[in-house]
Amino acid sequence: MRLSNLADYAVITMSQAAAHCGDGRVSAAELASESGLPVPTVQRLVSKLTSAGLLRSVRGAKGGLQLGRPAAAITVADIVEAVEGPIALTACVDDAACCDYEAGCRMKSHWPIINSALRGALAGITLDHLRTPPSAALHTRFKEEVA
Repeated sequence: MRLSNLADYAVITMSQAAAHCGDGRVSAAELASESGLPVPTVQRLVSKLTSAGLLRSVRGAKGGLQLGRPAAAITVADIVEAVEGPIALTACVDDAACCDYEAGCRMKSHWPIINSALRGALAGITLDHLRTPPSAALHTRFKEEVA
């Protein structure tokens, strides 16, 4: 499984926005410049992230963008779902009829559990985690949780 480029860029954009916490507001053009992403891409992402409530747009002379809630309350799962929709590894997770082999499938009942574990892992990583370089302890913690 691989995230789309847009989901990856959304995480980068939100991480950059989190770097401005407490510094007032930032524009989409500034986020693009600071992250190295194209302005049209960041503008499209800002629209999706704002619709999901992860960013808040303020109009006016002192307007701009700010996080929609504290960085500690925004997870990678939230960001990915804002861009991609619900996290679903297979069609069996969100569709009633998932494939041509459904009748004899022994995995169908397991996919929701697997999907939930993946979503849980992404939901365990907040923007606060992404604001600092990963420590050996953090890597160890996530390895232990996955194992």
